[in-house]
Amino acid sequence: MPPKITNSVGWQQAEILMQPAFIRVIDNIRKQLDESSWTGTYHDVLIWPPSTTDEIKALVTELLQGMETATPQEADEIKETLARLPMPHPGYHLRLQRQQQEASIDLWELCYQVCFLEYTPEKESADIDTSLIDELGEVDWLRLDAKSKELVEEAFAKLPED
Repeated sequence: MPPKITNSVGWQQAEILMQPAFIRVIDNIRKQLDESSWTGTYHDVLIWPPSTTDEIKALVTELLQGMETATPQEADEIKETLARLPMPHPGYHLRLQRQQQEASIDLWELCYQVCFLEYTPEKESADIDTSLIDELGEVDWLRLDAKSKELVEEAFAKLPED
């Protein structure tokens, strides 16, 4: 889940950093894949809140599909039901394969680690890493690239050994 940002300055800084961070993460992953025995493919995924049962996931999916053909009245009823159910948020994963081994890296989590100080998925809120923004309020590309490279290398280092 994305960290909560509690002030407008933090929002502005996150908006400045997220797209460049994503670009640097993807580029550094490409470089790692070029040097490793892993092959990777990118996938859109749905991230469900923890403890969401398979039955609830199926129900939400069915209701969302039903919205496409629902009458306006049916759509209102479906929206009311969905408002009481856990909803997934979109994610983007790199699925890695090497012989019989598989692994996955959550790209948004990696971007959050780049953009925020000491970010972990368990943390509800996090502070922007302001060292990635120069004194003019622009992205410090050298620092951003160095941090994203380091975090991508760490992610690959955690992959299963041969």
